[in-house]
Amino acid sequence: MIWKNKPKLEALNNINKNTLGGHLGIEVIEVGDDYIKAKMPVDKRTKQPMGLLHGGASVALSETMGSIASVLILDDITKESIVGIEINANHLKSVKSGSVYSITKPIRIGKKIQVWNTEVYNEANELICVSKLTTMRIENR
Repeated sequence: MIWKNKPKLEALNNINKNTLGGHLGIEVIEVGDDYIKAKMPVDKRTKQPMGLLHGGASVALSETMGSIASVLILDDITKESIVGIEINANHLKSVKSGSVYSITKPIRIGKKIQVWNTEVYNEANELICVSKLTTMRIENR
C-alpha cells in the first residue's frame, strides 16, 4: 500500500466540504492499495452551455483526486503540504447526464514531485477523459 495511513472514505469526503470539489459533488467512493476512485454527477454544476460535461469539471475532478492522493503519501501533514504545478487532459468522449467515475493512480512518487494519472469513465465504463497531474511537496511555514 502506498498510503502512509489508509484513509476512511468519510474523512476524505469531509476534505471536499466547502471547496470546489464539494461544490461539484465529487465523492470518493473507494480507496485501494495504490488508487482512489471517485464519482461526480453530470448536472447543472458540471455541464457547459451545450449540455455536455464541461472539460473543466473533468480537470477539476482530476486535480481534486490527485491532490488528495498526494496528501495521503505525506509523512507528516503538519510539516508539509501539496501544491499542483501542472495538469493536462485529453477529452475523448462527451457525457450528457448521469455520473462519471474516476480512478487515480501514481505514475511516479518522488521525494518532492509526484505525477498522478486520472482516467474518467462514463456509466457505460467508456473512457471519456485522461488527465495527468504533477504535484510538489512544500514545507509548511
